[in-house]
Amino acid sequence: MNSLSFANGDQFPIIGLGTWKSKPGEVYQAVLWALKSGYRHIDCAAIYNNEVEVGKALSHAFAEGIVARKDLFITSKLWNDSHRIEDVKVGIQKSLKELQLDYLDLYLVHWPVSFKKGVGFAENREQYYTYEDVPLAQTWQGMQQVQQEGMTRHIGVSNFNIAKLKELFAVGGQGPELNQVEMHPYLKQEKLVKFCKEKGMLMTAYSPLGSGDRSSSSKKSDEPKLFEDHLVSSLADKYKVSPAQILIAFSVHRNIAVIPKSVNEERIKQNLEAGAIKFEVEDFKALNAITTQYRFIDGTFFTGSKSPYKLADLWEEF
Repeated sequence: MNSLSFANGDQFPIIGLGTWKSKPGEVYQAVLWALKSGYRHIDCAAIYNNEVEVGKALSHAFAEGIVARKDLFITSKLWNDSHRIEDVKVGIQKSLKELQLDYLDLYLVHWPVSFKKGVGFAENREQYYTYEDVPLAQTWQGMQQVQQEGMTRHIGVSNFNIAKLKELFAVGGQGPELNQVEMHPYLKQEKLVKFCKEKGMLMTAYSPLGSGDRSSSSKKSDEPKLFEDHLVSSLADKYKVSPAQILIAFSVHRNIAVIPKSVNEERIKQNLEAGAIKFEVEDFKALNAITTQYRFIDGTFFTGSKSPYKLADLWEEF
């Protein structure tokens, strides 16, 4: 499998298994199928509420000799209720315990949004902290500390725009090494990608297939469907692959890691096989030239009258 390289030479498999929305009772088997298919990169997060089951699958895989720990790349993420410096270590320790691991390969600040301790999803203003209450710099210092203590080999962020990234680099010391954001042909994030590359940061694309299985309450009735895009469909026919594989290959061709989620054995295999697709130059240019712009995960669940945060705290403009 193709890999990207961190500054210290550590390899980051370019296709990983996403576990967001994978239900307990499904994710255990999905992880085992993925590892047996050749995946060596599993993307997790505390808020997915399935790390215990992922940990059981990893432990089983190690015990059965399916894969060695040293050959795996495991990511997890710090939830919004653990942004105070004293809570960062507690957050990663909980994930390590649930995943049954001694260390993570990558630990990310999940969102640039802070909740009070113990809040799963803030429902009113009183459950949020502001940037004045808990500056991002404080959270980042906590991330640096857990890296220095060997709990994670690399540290980074998710859903951070350029302005917020600059705040973290201004802290000094180890800066963020990776930014995980929504990316696909309808949201290429070119300005953000350029900034991250200039800073030596890697990137991971989440929701590369449009996150069609997310809850209906977070969807808009008129949102576009990536699978039904005419160019994506025609390229799938041309290369004799699925539209999903075309979308995954799009990120691979941009040297951006990608973490499609599936709990279906055959699709898990197909998603990994997408890394072998070699686009003709003109086909990749055409994908890159799609003018439709759409953000499926729009962040409005963290903004509005109940919150001190604005969408400008999350995203670059299109």
